[in-house]
Amino acid sequence: MDAAAEHGGADGDAAAAAATVAAMGAYGGAVRAAESAAEEILLLWALRQPTAHRHNAFVRHSAQTLTLDACGRHLSILQSPSAMSAPGVTGAVMWDSGVVLGKFLEHAVDSGRLLLRGRRAVELGAGCGLVGCIAALLGADVVLTDLPDRLKLLKKNVELNVEGHSRGSATVSELTWGDDPDPELMEPPPEFVLGSDVIYSEEAVEDLLTTLKQLSGTHTTIFLAGELRNEKKIHLIDVVLECFLDAAMEDFLVGCIDQTEWHPDYRSNRVALFVLVLKNREKQIELPFGGSAQKRTSVQVS
Repeated sequence: MDAAAEHGGADGDAAAAAATVAAMGAYGGAVRAAESAAEEILLLWALRQPTAHRHNAFVRHSAQTLTLDACGRHLSILQSPSAMSAPGVTGAVMWDSGVVLGKFLEHAVDSGRLLLRGRRAVELGAGCGLVGCIAALLGADVVLTDLPDRLKLLKKNVELNVEGHSRGSATVSELTWGDDPDPELMEPPPEFVLGSDVIYSEEAVEDLLTTLKQLSGTHTTIFLAGELRNEKKIHLIDVVLECFLDAAMEDFLVGCIDQTEWHPDYRSNRVALFVLVLKNREKQIELPFGGSAQKRTSVQVS
């Protein structure tokens, strides 16, 4: 049994239950509202105890290819392990957070909690492109974005896994966080913004949030998955994630999606999954199929 299951259930912590909302943005599943960055980090580490669990459970950084069954297909995601040794290079290999997010999207669609078909989505820091490929296979029209020197591998993975097999579409575009995005990405704003392992550097937090705000409209839902990490040398846990959450909460409502909502075969205590929406979306929370519901301060835990 995973840590979330051990600490959840009908007799779970009352404060956590009180902070749960029925839906957030276009996601119709239960979400636990995050109200303090510091408290969220402490809660995640208390419940998950990530360092006691296997690192890279779903990926191998030394492999040239990651294979994964998703959306009724056998996906082959090319990696570039040799590029990892170059200073400043990111996105050359997959991390567990990307696999978890991709399979979460598939599970949420299959469970009726999320509708991607016909929706516009932008993936930030797409890297190898697994998340965007899965979203396209689920019917979304996805633009996978990354820095210029990451696009060759990204385009190849889109060609191998999406073209000719997708109910949606997938295109690749250059995007540097903090710069003005291509107007086509913002007009109109996408319904979804996706990102996995994009919260890795304190120096990049400001630019990442700038881009998230630029892409977000009143109907945009953001899904972010990140690895839980600790700074052993200075005895701090997840200083980067806390920095991001603290800054994000100025403009966004932030919710943490419990592991019970994830794909049952792709859960990791080393990964956290968040949903964000702009605070100016009035006082209603959208349901996934165009309706809306008043925000609830609690839900019954069964």
